Amino acid sequence: MDTKRLLRHLFTDHWAVRRALPPVAMRTIEKAIGEEERRHAGQLRFAVEASLPLGELLRGVQSRERAVDWFGRLGVWDTEHNSGVLIYLLLADRRVEIVADRGIHSKVGGAAWEAICGEMQQEFARGQFERGVVIGVRAISDLLAAHFPPSDDSPNELSDKPVVL
Repeated sequence: MDTKRLLRHLFTDHWAVRRALPPVAMRTIEKAIGEEERRHAGQLRFAVEASLPLGELLRGVQSRERAVDWFGRLGVWDTEHNSGVLIYLLLADRRVEIVADRGIHSKVGGAAWEAICGEMQQEFARGQFERGVVIGVRAISDLLAAHFPPSDDSPNELSDKPVVL
Protein backbone atom coordinates (compact mmCIF):
# COMPACT_ATOMS: atom_id res chain seq x y z
CA MET A 1 0.00 0.00 0.00
CA ASP A 2 1.32 3.40 -1.01
CA THR A 3 1.49 5.46 2.21
CA LYS A 4 1.22 8.79 0.37
CA ARG A 5 -1.95 7.66 -1.40
CA LEU A 6 -3.42 6.35 1.83
CA LEU A 7 -2.81 9.69 3.57
CA ARG A 8 -4.22 11.69 0.63
CA HIS A 9 -7.41 9.65 0.77
CA LEU A 10 -7.71 9.83 4.54
CA PHE A 11 -7.38 13.63 4.52
CA THR A 12 -9.39 14.49 1.40
CA ASP A 13 -13.01 15.04 2.38
CA HIS A 14 -16.15 16.75 1.12
CA TRP A 15 -14.68 20.12 2.10
CA ALA A 16 -11.86 19.52 -0.38
CA VAL A 17 -14.47 18.99 -3.09
CA ARG A 18 -16.19 22.22 -2.05
CA ARG A 19 -12.88 24.11 -2.23
CA ALA A 20 -11.99 22.69 -5.64
CA LEU A 21 -15.54 22.99 -7.02
CA PRO A 22 -17.58 25.50 -5.00
CA PRO A 23 -21.35 25.75 -5.60
CA VAL A 24 -20.93 28.42 -8.28
CA ALA A 25 -18.54 26.12 -10.19
CA MET A 26 -21.00 23.24 -9.92
CA ARG A 27 -23.77 25.46 -11.33
CA THR A 28 -21.47 26.49 -14.21
CA ILE A 29 -20.73 22.83 -14.97
CA GLU A 30 -24.44 21.95 -14.84
CA LYS A 31 -25.22 24.81 -17.23
CA ALA A 32 -22.43 23.74 -19.60
CA ILE A 33 -23.73 20.16 -19.69
CA GLY A 34 -27.28 21.37 -20.41
CA GLU A 35 -26.15 23.71 -23.18
CA GLU A 36 -23.83 21.18 -24.77
CA GLU A 37 -26.44 18.40 -24.73
CA ARG A 38 -28.61 20.51 -27.03
CA ARG A 39 -25.93 19.94 -29.71
CA HIS A 40 -26.31 16.15 -29.77
CA ALA A 41 -28.37 13.12 -28.78
CA GLY A 42 -25.80 11.95 -26.23
CA GLN A 43 -25.99 12.16 -22.45
CA LEU A 44 -23.31 13.52 -20.11
CA ARG A 45 -22.85 13.11 -16.35
CA PHE A 46 -20.18 14.60 -14.15
CA ALA A 47 -19.37 12.98 -10.81
CA VAL A 48 -16.69 13.89 -8.29
CA GLU A 49 -15.58 11.77 -5.38
CA ALA A 50 -13.35 13.23 -2.68
CA SER A 51 -11.65 9.95 -1.79
CA LEU A 52 -12.20 6.23 -1.77
CA PRO A 53 -13.81 4.47 1.18
CA LEU A 54 -11.11 2.82 3.30
CA GLY A 55 -12.08 -0.72 2.27
CA GLU A 56 -11.80 0.14 -1.42
CA LEU A 57 -8.49 1.87 -0.82
CA LEU A 58 -7.04 -1.09 1.07
CA ARG A 59 -8.16 -3.41 -1.74
CA GLY A 60 -6.16 -1.26 -4.16
CA VAL A 61 -9.08 0.05 -6.18
CA GLN A 62 -7.95 2.54 -8.81
CA SER A 63 -9.84 5.47 -10.31
CA ARG A 64 -10.75 3.61 -13.52
CA GLU A 65 -12.37 0.72 -11.67
CA ARG A 66 -14.29 3.15 -9.46
CA ALA A 67 -15.44 5.19 -12.47
CA VAL A 68 -16.77 2.08 -14.21
CA ASP A 69 -18.62 1.16 -11.01
CA TRP A 70 -20.25 4.61 -10.81
CA PHE A 71 -21.06 4.52 -14.54
CA GLY A 72 -23.31 1.58 -13.74
CA ARG A 73 -24.69 2.89 -10.46
CA LEU A 74 -25.64 6.24 -11.98
CA GLY A 75 -27.35 4.55 -14.95
CA VAL A 76 -25.18 6.29 -17.54
CA TRP A 77 -25.17 3.05 -19.54
CA ASP A 78 -28.97 3.09 -19.78
CA THR A 79 -29.60 5.61 -22.57
CA GLU A 80 -31.65 5.06 -25.70
CA HIS A 81 -28.73 5.40 -28.14
CA ASN A 82 -26.04 3.89 -25.88
CA SER A 83 -24.42 7.32 -25.96
CA GLY A 84 -23.99 8.07 -22.27
CA VAL A 85 -20.65 9.43 -21.05
CA LEU A 86 -19.50 9.79 -17.46
CA ILE A 87 -16.74 12.18 -16.44
CA TYR A 88 -15.48 10.94 -13.08
CA LEU A 89 -13.03 12.89 -10.93
CA LEU A 90 -11.32 11.22 -7.96
CA LEU A 91 -10.03 14.28 -6.16
CA ALA A 92 -7.61 12.58 -3.75
CA ASP A 93 -5.74 11.06 -6.71
CA ARG A 94 -6.36 14.06 -8.98
CA ARG A 95 -7.39 11.55 -11.62
CA VAL A 96 -10.13 12.00 -14.16
CA GLU A 97 -11.69 9.11 -16.02
CA ILE A 98 -14.11 9.14 -18.92
CA VAL A 99 -16.35 6.10 -19.23
CA ALA A 100 -18.39 5.97 -22.42
CA ASP A 101 -21.19 3.64 -23.39
CA ARG A 102 -20.62 1.21 -26.24
CA GLY A 103 -22.54 3.26 -28.83
CA ILE A 104 -20.17 6.22 -28.69
CA HIS A 105 -17.06 4.33 -27.61
CA SER A 106 -17.20 2.09 -30.69
CA LYS A 107 -17.19 5.18 -32.91
CA VAL A 108 -14.52 7.16 -31.04
CA GLY A 109 -12.15 4.74 -29.31
CA GLY A 110 -10.04 5.00 -26.20
CA ALA A 111 -7.37 7.36 -27.55
CA ALA A 112 -9.90 10.20 -27.87
CA TRP A 113 -11.03 9.80 -24.26
CA GLU A 114 -7.42 9.67 -23.05
CA ALA A 115 -6.60 12.88 -24.92
CA ILE A 116 -9.55 14.68 -23.32
CA CYS A 117 -8.56 13.38 -19.88
CA GLY A 118 -5.04 14.69 -20.48
CA GLU A 119 -6.34 18.18 -21.26
CA MET A 120 -8.53 18.13 -18.18
CA GLN A 121 -5.72 16.92 -15.91
CA GLN A 122 -3.48 19.76 -17.11
CA GLU A 123 -6.09 22.22 -15.87
CA PHE A 124 -6.54 20.32 -12.61
CA ALA A 125 -2.77 20.44 -12.01
CA ARG A 126 -3.06 24.25 -12.18
CA GLY A 127 -5.93 24.16 -9.70
CA GLN A 128 -8.43 25.06 -12.44
CA PHE A 129 -11.03 22.37 -11.73
CA GLU A 130 -14.09 24.18 -13.10
CA ARG A 131 -12.24 25.12 -16.29
CA GLY A 132 -10.94 21.56 -16.69
CA VAL A 133 -14.39 20.02 -16.38
CA VAL A 134 -15.96 22.51 -18.80
CA ILE A 135 -13.17 21.85 -21.33
CA GLY A 136 -13.92 18.13 -21.02
CA VAL A 137 -17.67 18.62 -21.39
CA ARG A 138 -17.16 20.65 -24.58
CA ALA A 139 -14.65 18.22 -26.09
CA ILE A 140 -16.89 15.22 -25.38
CA SER A 141 -19.85 17.11 -26.83
CA ASP A 142 -17.89 17.74 -30.03
CA LEU A 143 -17.48 13.98 -30.42
CA LEU A 144 -21.09 13.25 -29.53
CA ALA A 145 -22.34 15.90 -31.98
CA ALA A 146 -20.30 14.31 -34.77
CA HIS A 147 -21.77 10.85 -34.19
CA PHE A 148 -25.14 11.48 -32.51
CA PRO A 149 -26.69 14.62 -33.99
CA PRO A 150 -29.64 16.10 -32.13
CA SER A 151 -33.18 15.17 -33.05
CA ASP A 152 -36.50 16.70 -32.14
CA ASP A 153 -37.35 13.78 -29.90
CA SER A 154 -34.05 13.60 -27.97
CA PRO A 155 -35.10 13.67 -24.32
CA ASN A 156 -32.75 14.61 -21.52
CA GLU A 157 -32.37 11.12 -20.08
CA LEU A 158 -29.84 11.91 -17.33
CA SER A 159 -29.65 14.79 -14.90
CA ASP A 160 -27.26 17.58 -15.88
CA LYS A 161 -26.59 18.30 -12.22
CA PRO A 162 -23.09 17.29 -11.08
CA VAL A 163 -23.08 14.66 -8.38
CA VAL A 164 -20.77 14.57 -5.38
CA LEU A 165 -20.30 10.94 -4.40
